[in-house]
Amino acid sequence: MNFSFDHMKKVALFAGGVLFGTAGMKILGSSDAKKCYVNCLAAGLRAKDCVMTTASNIQENAEDIMAEAKEINERRVAVEEVIEDQSEGETVE
Repeated sequence: MNFSFDHMKKVALFAGGVLFGTAGMKILGSSDAKKCYVNCLAAGLRAKDCVMTTASNIQENAEDIMAEAKEINERRVAVEEVIEDQSEGETVE
């Protein structure tokens, strides 16, 4: 049986892949790896909470600004109506 270098290379790569895959599964399934996953997920949840708190604060501030802007416009309209009423009451002589 004549094994070429190319054939041996393919067999070695396959065997290496199987070993690496098996070791990888052991490493990924280990308790240390699970602790790492849990800690990463916990950090992600903390980040999400921080982002949601910031978004809520921004929304509340935007609502306050909108309410103040509406109030200013309502006062402006009221003043314009008073000015209109006063100018209608004047007679031109």
